[in-house]
Parts: sequence; C-alpha cells; structure tokens
Amino acid sequence: MSFSVRDICEDTKMAREYALLGNYETALVYYQGAVQQIHRLLATITDSIRKERWQQIQQKIAQEHETVKAMQNVLSEFNTELSVDRAISGRQNYGISIPTDISIPPDMWAPAPPRDPDVWPPPTAVEHRHGPPVRPIRAMRRNDPGKVGGGGRSGASSNRANSERFKKGDRGDTKSKKEEKGRKDSKKEDSKEEKEEEKKFDGSGYDRDLVEMLERDILQKNPSVRWDDIADLEDAKKLLEEAVVLPMYMPDFFKGIRRPWKGVLMVGPPGTGKTMLAKAVATECKTTFFNVSSSTLTSKYRGESEKLVRLLFEMARFYAPSTIFIDEIDSLCSRRGTDSEHEASRRVKSELLIQMEGITSTDDPSKVVMVLAATNFPWDIDEALRRRLEKRIYIPLPNATGREALLKINLRDLEVSPDLDLEEIANSLDGYSGADITNVCRDASMMGMRRKIAGLTPDEIRTLTKEELEPPVSPEDFREAAKKINKSVSKEDLEKYEKWMAEFGST
Repeated sequence: MSFSVRDICEDTKMAREYALLGNYETALVYYQGAVQQIHRLLATITDSIRKERWQQIQQKIAQEHETVKAMQNVLSEFNTELSVDRAISGRQNYGISIPTDISIPPDMWAPAPPRDPDVWPPPTAVEHRHGPPVRPIRAMRRNDPGKVGGGGRSGASSNRANSERFKKGDRGDTKSKKEEKGRKDSKKEDSKEEKEEEKKFDGSGYDRDLVEMLERDILQKNPSVRWDDIADLEDAKKLLEEAVVLPMYMPDFFKGIRRPWKGVLMVGPPGTGKTMLAKAVATECKTTFFNVSSSTLTSKYRGESEKLVRLLFEMARFYAPSTIFIDEIDSLCSRRGTDSEHEASRRVKSELLIQMEGITSTDDPSKVVMVLAATNFPWDIDEALRRRLEKRIYIPLPNATGREALLKINLRDLEVSPDLDLEEIANSLDGYSGADITNVCRDASMMGMRRKIAGLTPDEIRTLTKEELEPPVSPEDFREAAKKINKSVSKEDLEKYEKWMAEFGST
C-alpha cells in the first residue's frame, strides 16, 4: 500500500510540474494515472474516515485534471486559428494583389518563427501595433464591395453604394436582425444538443468493457409498457403506483418519514406478470430502466462481480430517477451461511446489500433509485435482503375478470367469431396463469390454419390467400387449445405463497 501511495504522490507532483511548464498533454497522462491509482487504493481501505479523506483527495485531483484539460482544449483551438490566419496572410495566397496605396509593414508577411507547440507564445510587437492581419485579408477574399483589394468599388463608388443602401431605409437592418435571430436560434439548438449529449455516464476508474456491457445489456431508456397493457392486478398496480410513481409527482409530500420505499419485492407464481409490472412502473414514471439478471452480474474473475454490482448502482444514480429490476432475485441473493454457498457468491450478496442500503441517501425524489425485485421462491431469499425490500407484494393468479381482460388483450388484433363468448372461456380457464392464457390464445388462433393446410402439399399451401389462412377464431378453437395446454401452477404451490405472505408480506 505504501508503494501505491508513493506512486500517487509522484504522479501528482509530475502532473503539476508539467502543467506549470505548459506541457498539458503529458500533465493529463500523469493526472489520469494518479486518479486511477487512488481508485484502486480506495478498494483496499476499510477505515471509513481514511477512505473519506482519500475520496476528497481524488476529487481535488480530478478537478485539477479537468482544469488542465480545458486549458489544453483552448490552446489547441488557438493554435488552429493562428495557423489558419498565417496561411491566409501569405502575399501570393489565392492570387490576391496588394494595392499600392496601402502600406503594410514587411514584417507582417514574414513567416512564423519555429516554436515549441506545447508552449503558448507571447504576443509579438506587430500584433500590438497593427493587430492581426486577418480582417483586411478576409475582406479581400470575400470580394466585398467597398473593401480594400476586393476587386469591387472603391473610393467614390464605395461611398455611392453606401449612400444608396442608406436611402433604402431600414431593410438592411431588418435583414441583419433576422440573421442575428437565426444565429441565436442555432446557438440555442446547439446548447440543447450539448445538454443532451452531456447525459453520458463517465466510467473513468472502471474497466471500459464493463461499462459498455452494462449499457448494452441492461440499460433500457423506455420499456414502452403501460398499465393498460396489463390485465387485472389492480391492487398490485395501486401499491406500485404509491411506492414508485407518486413520489415523482408529489416530491414535497414524500419527504422525511414519508420518503419513498427503497425496494419492492413482487412475489407470486411464474407467468403472473411480475416483469410486465416492473416495465410498466419504469414507463409510467419515465425512469431509466435497468433489467438485471444473475448472469449479468456474474464473472469468472475474482472481484469483478462486486465491481459490476457497484458500477450498476453508480450508473443508476447517474441516470436517476431510475429503476433497477432484478428478476429471479433468489438466484442472486439466496440465504447466506449455507454449506453450498461459495465465497464469491457471499461477496456479491454483501456488496448488493451495501449498495441497496445507500440508494435513498437523498431526499430529492428526482434522484431516487428504486429497486424492484421479483421471485418465484421468496422463502429462499436472504433475511437482510428481505428487510431492505420494504414492500412485499403478492401477484396472484388472475381472477375471472382478469382472465377475460387478458383474453381481450390477446385477441385485439385478430378476427373472432360472433358466437365467441369470452366470459364463458374465462370461467373455463380457472387456475391458469397469465402466461398460460396467452399460450391458449396463441394455440387457438392457429387452429383454423392447421385445419386448412391439413393434407395439402407445399405448392398448394403457397397458393392459399391470407383470408383462407386466417379464419375467425371460434369457441371450438379455444376448447381444443384448452385440452392441449394445462395449467402450470398447482394448488400446493399457491398454498406455499399464501403462507409466506401471511408471515412476511408487507402490502
């Protein structure tokens, strides 16, 4: 550790010396190395006071790095403009002839002396006396009337042109005002685009591949799932709306003891719509949606899984308000202390619990990070995680009304037979989950096509029209589909969920 501290001090010293000498590029390299070494040092410090002190040092060095970087950008822009101006000011450039009545000192046309590109040169005496020769030369290039060397009117003709333009009234002023307004509008658009581009997570201090993987695999800006896309589950929708959506609409109310919940756990049989509810929450409150699975946060390299967990929550805080949805959380954070638990798995769980404890450190609802978790095995979840997931909601199988609404959603793009009674079909599908009902609807919509192509050759199938392949869905199609597809949830499973909710539920 002492060797690391010595390297940090040496890199910081060299960075400041090079910055004072004007060698900003080399200084930036040393600054970046110092920041990265401090980040690695912080990972090994357990004392909170010492860690906080090093974090302050890292922040100060990062500020110096940004200042030197800004100076480097300004210097590069200045060098570019200076080289362009000197190129323009060549005597024979673009075939421009200098009028004899204009006296220009010969030293203005002299080539620039060689200099160190990393050092900002002082202004010369010529620039103090005459100013840069850019404006008169650019006027000659544009061939503006009344300008020196422009090839246009000069002397009396220029005066006549100016008097004629003055006599025309304020049309020239109107044109200039329009041009100025257009420039202002373009500046506003540019500033707006810059603000949008500024919302980019800075992954300095982390492996760039890890940052790109998280942004590519789990970051979704707009899931595009609405409450209306989910049938029934009105109680669950109300609870989620109160826990997640309302704090965004009423930030002054949800403060202090009424602060937003730090985590919500959705418990229920598979196929009941837990993932759809999470996406609907992210869409309704317009938050950035992080869809996390156990494979996303698992790595074969030692210590990288914990870095992924920490990076995930730092990205969520940066894009806040955001929603982190962890599906099948029992596979990621099961009970600790079991014989089959691996050391790496325990470290990942500990890091997840630490990050969840600190996600609601701010009272600003616009900066809140909400953790939504879903599981089919709530009895396998660690006790500490269960405490942090303060709201625990049961997502049951759909009732008769929900089954009928789900049938309407699945059949809204299909033609159905007039004698199709959705209420009767919904009553016949008692005990089916939402996914089971969707499978029944999919199978029923294909029954007419199966009957039509039965016994036909491939060439005959190609000649069939769309109307022949898509007959209206009939009650008989649903009866045949229901015979083939059975329910996926047993009564014993439902009793286990109800028993767990009676003991640990928080609705």
